[in-house]
Amino acid sequence: MAANNNAGNHPSYKGYSKSSIERKKKYDKEYHQTEERKKYRAKLNKANRDAGTYGNGDGKDMSHTKSGKFKLELSRINRARNGRNGKSTKA
Repeated sequence: MAANNNAGNHPSYKGYSKSSIERKKKYDKEYHQTEERKKYRAKLNKANRDAGTYGNGDGKDMSHTKSGKFKLELSRINRARNGRNGKSTKA
């Protein structure tokens, strides 16, 4: 998988020092390489494949509900939602 060349270039980083941005990028890289994160991504990808939406360009992905189940949803809506304490706001 290709590296995200835009990492650390988001406007929300404005005003932060170069070293703090680099430190955050390093932390994120290490965090997303853990076995727990790999299993989490694999679970979501499998759910996407099972739903028939993985890689077909429809702009949808699997979203978590409060009960822990998955729901098919537009990725831009799913990824823009900031639930309370990182939890889903959907039933």
